[in-house]
Amino acid sequence: MNRRPIGYYIHHHGAGHRARADAIAAASEWPVTLMGTGIGAAGVDLPDDRLEIEFDGADGTDCRPLAFHYAPIGHSGVRERTARIAGWIAEMRPALMVVDVSVEVALLARLASVPTVYVRLNGDRTDPAHLEAFRSASALLAPYHAQLELPSTPEWVRRKTRYLPGITAPGRRRNSARGRVLVVFGRGGSPGAGDVLARAAAACPDWEWRAIGPVTAPSLPISNLTLSGWTDRPECEIAEASIVVGAAGDGLVSAVLAADKPFICIPQERPFGEQVATARGLAAAGAARVLSLWPEAAHWPGLLAEALTLKAGARRALHVENGPLIAASWLAELAAAFRAQRECTA
Repeated sequence: MNRRPIGYYIHHHGAGHRARADAIAAASEWPVTLMGTGIGAAGVDLPDDRLEIEFDGADGTDCRPLAFHYAPIGHSGVRERTARIAGWIAEMRPALMVVDVSVEVALLARLASVPTVYVRLNGDRTDPAHLEAFRSASALLAPYHAQLELPSTPEWVRRKTRYLPGITAPGRRRNSARGRVLVVFGRGGSPGAGDVLARAAAACPDWEWRAIGPVTAPSLPISNLTLSGWTDRPECEIAEASIVVGAAGDGLVSAVLAADKPFICIPQERPFGEQVATARGLAAAGAARVLSLWPEAAHWPGLLAEALTLKAGARRALHVENGPLIAASWLAELAAAFRAQRECTA
């Protein structure tokens, strides 16, 4: 049976959007076409739309419509990527567009008469642009458990949402031979401070400390601290850890819950309070030890001891096995249903 593809737009900030898309595409029997800046040969590569190297999610244009978050005027990258997306839609006539995440791409797909699934991140997203993207979508996907939802989220948005936690690469639940603290730094924030890590490791000589992601080099080497740099398979490192320390991005939270690891969560500042909202939900559920700031070195022995007392049941209640397969199957069902509707009305 000839099936029109599902288009999957991926935002370029951070690594979580791409990891989520890759996991869903790998589990899908329905053809999925990835699109985004930096996709390369893996899908439809789009021109960069950023005004500066560091993208803050806002363009500052006084005349920007309330339905947009980012709409700079006179930007060739924005113009070319819009034309490329619209051209691909016209040529391939996709059964469905998944947008992870961009208000503007969601509205473009809807304007091009394509049903959309908008990926909802956590946080207070009751601004006009987000609400219009949610309204324009045929369905919403939240890659986290409903228990982590903010109370302020409108009821109509909740009803339209499919909560799909566990969209992550499969992780193995095991411990290393020696107690290991894994500190994870993502691409969405500033590099970790090597000297701060070194002081924490020095305060816990009975623990092996390991950091993955971008970290500055410490002034002096510490025997129980290893900086491993970036890895495309963080789930393998998480599987070897006894305790994981990191921020509250969806990708890391999903991977930690999938591996069933004690988690010390230090949320980072993100637009719309995304990570703070997730961290508060984790703390309320008893699924993580949440801190507002990186603690002084002397506090780490006690914090590690506290993390080990967290109940595994609280973590497991927020995770769903086979998340990518469940998400892929749901998207395929939607694509088939929308196709059937078009055939009935043709």
